[in-house]
Amino acid sequence: MLRIAAPVLALAMGPSALMAGDLSLPAPEPQPVFQAPAPSTPNLVFTLRGGAAVNPDYFGSDDYSVGPDFGFRLGYANLFGREFGNADGSPSYGLGVRGSFRYIGERDDADNPELTGLNDIDASVELGLGLGYSSYNFDAFADVRYGVIGHEAVVGELGADFKVHPSDRLTLSVGPRVFVGSGKYSDVYFGVTPAEAAASTSGFTAYDPDGGILSAGVELGASYEINDQWGVEGAVTWDRLTGDAADSPIVQAGDRDQYGIRVGITRQITLDF
Repeated sequence: MLRIAAPVLALAMGPSALMAGDLSLPAPEPQPVFQAPAPSTPNLVFTLRGGAAVNPDYFGSDDYSVGPDFGFRLGYANLFGREFGNADGSPSYGLGVRGSFRYIGERDDADNPELTGLNDIDASVELGLGLGYSSYNFDAFADVRYGVIGHEAVVGELGADFKVHPSDRLTLSVGPRVFVGSGKYSDVYFGVTPAEAAASTSGFTAYDPDGGILSAGVELGASYEINDQWGVEGAVTWDRLTGDAADSPIVQAGDRDQYGIRVGITRQITLDF
């Protein structure tokens, strides 16, 4: 009976009991762990804006036309061991250095017959730097620019913005603007030489303006972030020409009040070199 019972008991326990000795396997060798390299810090993070704008045909004009609109905003710089702003492109609150850019279209008597006799003025590109203070609900800035292409004069701009945020991607702002120009800048856009006065068909008299505060106004703006790289910006502006700019015969024949509308697409660009 014992000889028969032993095999029967083994079969009743099943194959798992018979194969228990085969389940012990050697421990697997540890696999090497690879760590991803830390992300590199970029050298420059900036935002470009391109779009269309409606502005006076020239400073002091009461006629308006559609033209290109360009903008530049420096978000971060890591140059020569110095850092400015935030490398991830997020807003940098507090006091800091900022870049400044402005494009001015050409002035041509072919498009504006009232300017016949005055010299044409080529398009200008102004580049510069400034100091800015930024917080969640308030911005302020003071910029100085030079006409690297075109008028080759020095200008300055002061401004502030009060901001509200209806959503985490939409920002609305409103604030004052003051524009200052050198005597050379005033001569280019508001001056009339004796030769130009003699050739003018509009009866402009000779005028030699000085620099100073040339305009003051208000800007109402809006910006919407589509994602971390792309966005949309727009603004409505009003500026009133002041000082020697307002006394120019060119402005006297046109309008001291200057309005503008611009809309553009923004793109954040990161450079690592």
